[in-house]
Amino acid sequence: MLGDVETRSVSPVFVGRTAELTALSHALARATAGEPQAFLVGGEAGVGKTRLIEEFRDEACRREAVFAIGGCVEIGADGLPFAPFSAALRSLRRGLRDEFAAAAAGREEELARLLPELGEAARHQVRHDEDSMARLFELTVRLMERLAAERTVVMVLEDLHWADASTRHLLAYLFRTLRRGRLVVIATYRADDIHRRHPLRPLLAELDRLRTVQRIEVPRFSRDEVARQMAGILASEPAPPLVDDIFERSDGNAFFVEELAVAAGEGSPCELTDSLRDLLLVRVESLPEHAQRVARIVAEGGSTVEYPLLAAVVGLCEDELIEALRAAVGANILLATPDGDGYRFRHSLVREAVSDDLLPGERSRLNRRYAEALEAGPGLVPADQRAARLASYWYYAHDAAKALPAVLHASVAARRRHAYSEQLGLLERAMELWDDTPEAVRAELRPVDYAEVYPPCGCDAATTPLRYLDLMAEAAVAGRLSGERERALKVIKRALRLLEEENDQPTGAGGKDPQRAAWFWAQRSRLVQSQSRGDGWKELATALELVRGLPPSEVHAEVLVAVAGWCMLHEPGPDALAAAERAVEYARMVGADEIEMNARITLGGLMVDAGDVEAGLAEMYEVKDRVAELGFAFLVGRSHVNLPSVLEGVGRSEEAARILEEGLVLSRKYGLLDSEAWVWGNLSESRYALGHWDAAAEAAAHAERVGPSAKPRGMGASRLAYLALARGDMPEAARRLAAARDHYGTHDPMPQQSIPLARIAVGIAAGEGRILDARAELDRAVAAGFPPGTQRYAWPLLLAAATAEADARGLPAAEAGRAEALAAIRRAAKAVPTAVPVWIAYAEWVRAELLRAENSDTPDAWAAVMDAFATVDRPYDVARVRHRCAESLLAAGERDRASGLLRQAHETAERLGARPLAEDVALLARRARLRLTEPCPQAVEAAAPAPVEELGLTPRERDVLRLVAVGRTNRQIAEELYISPKTASVHVSNILAKLGVTGRGEAAALAHRLRLFPATA
Repeated sequence: MLGDVETRSVSPVFVGRTAELTALSHALARATAGEPQAFLVGGEAGVGKTRLIEEFRDEACRREAVFAIGGCVEIGADGLPFAPFSAALRSLRRGLRDEFAAAAAGREEELARLLPELGEAARHQVRHDEDSMARLFELTVRLMERLAAERTVVMVLEDLHWADASTRHLLAYLFRTLRRGRLVVIATYRADDIHRRHPLRPLLAELDRLRTVQRIEVPRFSRDEVARQMAGILASEPAPPLVDDIFERSDGNAFFVEELAVAAGEGSPCELTDSLRDLLLVRVESLPEHAQRVARIVAEGGSTVEYPLLAAVVGLCEDELIEALRAAVGANILLATPDGDGYRFRHSLVREAVSDDLLPGERSRLNRRYAEALEAGPGLVPADQRAARLASYWYYAHDAAKALPAVLHASVAARRRHAYSEQLGLLERAMELWDDTPEAVRAELRPVDYAEVYPPCGCDAATTPLRYLDLMAEAAVAGRLSGERERALKVIKRALRLLEEENDQPTGAGGKDPQRAAWFWAQRSRLVQSQSRGDGWKELATALELVRGLPPSEVHAEVLVAVAGWCMLHEPGPDALAAAERAVEYARMVGADEIEMNARITLGGLMVDAGDVEAGLAEMYEVKDRVAELGFAFLVGRSHVNLPSVLEGVGRSEEAARILEEGLVLSRKYGLLDSEAWVWGNLSESRYALGHWDAAAEAAAHAERVGPSAKPRGMGASRLAYLALARGDMPEAARRLAAARDHYGTHDPMPQQSIPLARIAVGIAAGEGRILDARAELDRAVAAGFPPGTQRYAWPLLLAAATAEADARGLPAAEAGRAEALAAIRRAAKAVPTAVPVWIAYAEWVRAELLRAENSDTPDAWAAVMDAFATVDRPYDVARVRHRCAESLLAAGERDRASGLLRQAHETAERLGARPLAEDVALLARRARLRLTEPCPQAVEAAAPAPVEELGLTPRERDVLRLVAVGRTNRQIAEELYISPKTASVHVSNILAKLGVTGRGEAAALAHRLRLFPATA
């Protein structure tokens, strides 16, 4: 146990709650066995949540578990960022000093944002990014898992109804991602406070959907339980009429029962009013005047008030203060905090009643006294609370001149802790105070102290006064980083309107401050994309036009790198390359290292796309090493996503996989969740290419569930669709394709997403015998075009289309439009580059498949494909080519060479679980009377059964399948075979089951692909 936790209940007897305590006890046992547990404990104020936790604490400590409690801290209407986590971690650090130091080793700078005593929080980070908060969250979860690796840890987070947004986000992350460790996490909240608009309500709904989170609702007492509680308080059996009276008046609320029972024990139950507030105030008003005064001051100071701060505010000599506190504690109104350095109300309901009883002028006066005392003695409160509490005290003191600087200072402190939601709220409060603050006070404020996101442009941030637009810039970025993107968009809209009004210029003109306008437009572009409102180009183009012709600046460089990045993903080509080169140049001119490194990653990828492969890769390798040295966390992640992706794109899969494995380690180290998700997706692609399909499926599954963003999940789903397609599971491939499309959305189409999805769709359509749908998919993709750099996606699509046409040769539905389809594939292939060996091999393969579609392929054509793949490490592709080459050799009578190729192809297909390929190879071997299992190729003397007989079909079913293969309906089959349509339908159902297909089209496609009925070929 980590020291004493205060007992806040009056009754010495724990009443009821058997089911609830049993659920927690069972969870403790499961956690001790290594299965982490998560609980939400709700109930109305005063119902007994805290007493339940106290009883569970005692049991956990008896089982030698480590117990830590942290509560949300309320100051006025505000909550302190991460307060319950900071308190609980502080408790764990005190009790497990060596274990804590080992678990936090190497991560102290980042974790200091939650626990300042670990050291100064990292400040070398040049820019805050979307991963900053997620990085902190990931490191916190990993810290908890390490602490709970060898011993059972119980962490209780109390009073979530007061939780700040950052605490809510961290709790949600913890509950979603906790997978290991002997850990129990319990979060309590006051259910009756959760009204329809309460910010905790969406979180509760989200957590309810997690199967790993259990909910406990603490009910009110029954009459019998009220009687037992009263007996414990009064130390005697209460009279039944008194029990009836108190049960009726308390409605079974444990805290009200205690208050009424205590009053009854003092002989004054009849004097109590039915008013809730009067009931809560009755014992406060019975205190001596000094004690009442101290209670009022403590009520306004927050949920906990430190003794030194209280002494500075209350205005009593120390002896009088201690006497007053003794009276309040003796009456069970106040309690000393567990660490013994402050006081709090025994129950928050009493504090709220006392606070509500204050007069308006009295409340502002007390807040002023708190603020003045804290300004005079900054050490009176913990360092991580000082800025937020001072800002709150001055704000509620209604002194704008004092409040504005304090609120701005608190916003900076929140930003340094990655508490972006709280930063946004404080900045909105600062904007509210701006006009009420004297000009002389505003003139003393400096951007260097309070604003960092908008780069200095032609002015000295240390001497230029802070502008209202600086606050809006900070608020816009805080909104984006905290996920409050709608609020951020509103701030940007107001900022652009303000710039128009200041300069009397139309929207987008920028007037006298085009750089600042460009910066806001670039921010708006990012938000529009993230909110699925569009692809962001309109906004980015406006920003680019605003900086055109201006001298180099950070804003100019940032806009250029954003333009280059957008074009790389949407419209790669010379314009994107030129923008990236200028972004690098401008960033170097103004000394913006992080912007330069970001631009160089983009530049390297675009150089490879343009055909300068080795120079582009060298650029990206250099940046990868450099950003690691500089500690640019976001770019460490990006370099380990983009460089391997480019390597995979030029066929260097083994090299890509090595860097991706390194990227997994680094993304976890830095807590880069989105980067980790992209790394998993890219690793799945490389493992698939290298023939490690089970590992590829595992990586794709990680990509689907690790990251917070939708697009990495889309890549994970698409990779699983590829695997399902190659393994012959068409329904699963279709399901994964639909999931990928949902994740990617339609608002921001990118070739790197749309072309692979088209390739999957063509494969599914072809596999189900829907050749016309396959052609339509290809037509749409070709019409959209294959921009530079998309050959890695275009060649597999063209190959899938050519293969579909070749497999459908002889299918009646495929005859109309076949020549046009083949011509369209050839035209598209001519325009796709073949700068590296892997795409040269694909070009030869597409050519050979097109010849097969025309029944004119030769062993020489397939030998050329084999030669092209000689230097390419792609086992599945090579196995497919070997199968087709063997087929061509057999047609030419070269059985020995064909047999060896078939055995190699079959071995690969079996190892990978590529069922369609394995079946095709086996069937071809049977038709040629070759054995696949013999070490040396030999012809089989005995005649092998016909391929169609190997499928287990009856003679009648073979007749039906032959007619299905040429497109006959059940009625037409019945007429031709002189059977009823119902009987024909039964035969078709049996055939589908025996073939393992889901529809007539797929059965027909299989018959044609396997050449079961040569007469139909």
